[in-house]
Amino acid sequence: MVTISSSAAAWPERSDHVAAFEHDRDRQGQLAVAARRSVSERPLGGIAATLILSVLGIALAFPLSVAMALASLSPWRALRWPVMAMVYITRGVPLLLIILWVYFVLPLLIGHSVPAFATMLVTLVGYEAAFLSEIVRAGIQALPQGQMDPARALGHSHLGAMRYVILPQALFNMVPSILSQFVSTIKETTLGYIINVPELTFAAGQINNRLLTKPFEVYFILAISYFIVCWTLTQAINMVERRITARRTASVAAASALPAAAASVSGARS
Repeated sequence: MVTISSSAAAWPERSDHVAAFEHDRDRQGQLAVAARRSVSERPLGGIAATLILSVLGIALAFPLSVAMALASLSPWRALRWPVMAMVYITRGVPLLLIILWVYFVLPLLIGHSVPAFATMLVTLVGYEAAFLSEIVRAGIQALPQGQMDPARALGHSHLGAMRYVILPQALFNMVPSILSQFVSTIKETTLGYIINVPELTFAAGQINNRLLTKPFEVYFILAISYFIVCWTLTQAINMVERRITARRTASVAAASALPAAAASVSGARS
């Protein structure tokens, strides 16, 4: 009886400790959520999240897009048809629907919840890979047909010729298109607002919810911010494109001058 009474007396004390521990844990969780909200509500935090999403989306999608472009140009139908079907489906479905699909389906596939930022990043990688693969494929097909045959004559395999001869030339010509897709990716990150990704539009929405009386001013500043970022990148793209055009013109002029120089040398010797 003494043991039972002492245990009964110790039980409320133990339950008080458990309740205090749970209260502290809940408090820490609330503080962490509040800290994340305070960061996401800052415009600079939103701009950083937008740029990080865009850079990571393009950087991770580019290797995948090259592989998809090579598969779409492959002579094997078993490799070409699934990739082309995936590209056409991805390009034909709105990005908003793909975000919702990934948001609800991905946790079911892996068995646990996925952060909104990771969900948006996975969506952007798959979506941008489909568009970049078409850019890469068009850049490869724009090269003269005589590029592959000399590479194969030198002993390269099909993949080796693509890697060492075709892709370096094609990627150099595709730089403006890839940068333009990067600008589009920045604007596409605004759709992360629907799954609470703390990007720039989400931060503007949080600020508007606090002010409540100035929605026009808040979203006007948001539009100006996107315009400044995209306009700056567009000017950089135009500068890169002009340099590529000048270099291409110089190389064509040098190539066309070689036969004339050779003819003049042979005429002088004769």
